[in-house]
Amino acid sequence: MAMELHHTFTVDAPPEDTWALLTDLEQVGGCFPGATVTSATEEEFTGNVKVKLGPIGVTYQGEGRFVERDDETHRAVIEGLGKGLRGLGNASANVILQLAPDGTGTTADVTTSLNITGKPAQFGRGVMQSVSDKLLGQFVECIEGKLTAG
Repeated sequence: MAMELHHTFTVDAPPEDTWALLTDLEQVGGCFPGATVTSATEEEFTGNVKVKLGPIGVTYQGEGRFVERDDETHRAVIEGLGKGLRGLGNASANVILQLAPDGTGTTADVTTSLNITGKPAQFGRGVMQSVSDKLLGQFVECIEGKLTAG
């Protein structure tokens, strides 16, 4: 099942600070609900993420990397690949991140092309959208906490 998810969020921090945090793969990975980053460099990371889809809990082991990264225009493309444990299929995501100044803060536009195979794919778009909305909400809270703590 392939689908595209679009999210926009605003944080109360300047684009430079927001960009620096969002391109720090270890910190960003740690902000994603259910994720554990096991290794990270400036360009790529590995780890796993536990996601609850309907009645099923799926753990994906995966890796991600920057396909594109433009520090001047604050645009990045990140590719992630996950392998479901216990034969629960695979997931891949291509995430386009674009930041723009918004008053004293920053607006982030996130477009995710998601492809899921195996059992979790049966839940369909509605479940995927609501799960991703919830996860993004928790992710943004964590990012804002890190940005305002400093």
